[in-house]
Amino acid sequence: GDARAPIPLRGEIEFRDLTFRYPGTEEREPALRDVSLRIPAGTTTGIVGPVGSGKSTLVSLIPRIYEIEDGALFIDGVDVNDIPLAALRSSIAMVPQDSFLFSMSLGDNIAFGLPQSDPDRIALAARRARLEPDVEDLPDHYATIVGERGVMLSGGQRQRTALARALALDAAILILDDTLSAVDAETEAAIQAQLDDVFEGHTVLIVSSRVSAVRDAD
Repeated sequence: GDARAPIPLRGEIEFRDLTFRYPGTEEREPALRDVSLRIPAGTTTGIVGPVGSGKSTLVSLIPRIYEIEDGALFIDGVDVNDIPLAALRSSIAMVPQDSFLFSMSLGDNIAFGLPQSDPDRIALAARRARLEPDVEDLPDHYATIVGERGVMLSGGQRQRTALARALALDAAILILDDTLSAVDAETEAAIQAQLDDVFEGHTVLIVSSRVSAVRDAD
């Protein structure tokens, strides 16, 4: 095969008549039915709806967490099934709802996925995710081991750490899946003010049950 590095993705996303059933649920209603949606590269899209309406399912198809049939999802005009998985996933930073952390230092958690750890980049990402004040309170700051599933941290701190990790990656596509559900409204507003800069030039999908989280979307 061709060993050259793949062209970085610009981040245009298109769903074409996508119907998706979770494996093993063939007899039930599909989780998503006939979804067609074109998201231009560099825009921010908000996805709002009640619990169980398929919001998380929709965004989890973009990094191919679940397999879908050919011809249903395209990135930069290329069928997602034709993009090498490593190239696809390295272009996507996803902050899932249940942000899991690894039992390593806080700094290493933020840098997870970076080719090498870069303290300035980690600090900037932590600042944008409004995590910096909490780092000051931890016994060893960025070197604090946060333990399995981040037991040292509160739910809001875990979410902000996962957000910082995604921001540090600086990927073409950023997916925030109800990322700020565990932080208070004031912190959410402060993070959002920082994110306006971060979103510039990236394709962003924000899933939320709160309309306030998506009011600035395109």
